[in-house]
Amino acid sequence: MTSMTGYAIARPYRLNLDSYALLTGVHPELIRRLVALGLLDISRDSQGGLWFEPSQVRAMARIQRLHTGLSLSYASLGLIVDLLDRISQLERSQRRPLSEGEFRGP
Repeated sequence: MTSMTGYAIARPYRLNLDSYALLTGVHPELIRRLVALGLLDISRDSQGGLWFEPSQVRAMARIQRLHTGLSLSYASLGLIVDLLDRISQLERSQRRPLSEGEFRGP
């Protein structure tokens, strides 16, 4: 009887800090600051290097738009981003069809 071992077909696509900075046009030090503020989701490798999922490119564009358009500091953007995410989540839940017997109040 042979044992089955699962192997990943391909490594997940992630960007290191330099690639992410080049792709987003943002200086690596500002990216580190945004990570420290909790505005970007990252993973770290065993050496402590930052790795970004491709979805974080869109997150950076959103941060830059809010920073520029609303003239807000990066530190205050955490609250704004959280509120916008909650609003989106509430809007999605309002669009989903009601289950039988479920009541959605005003």
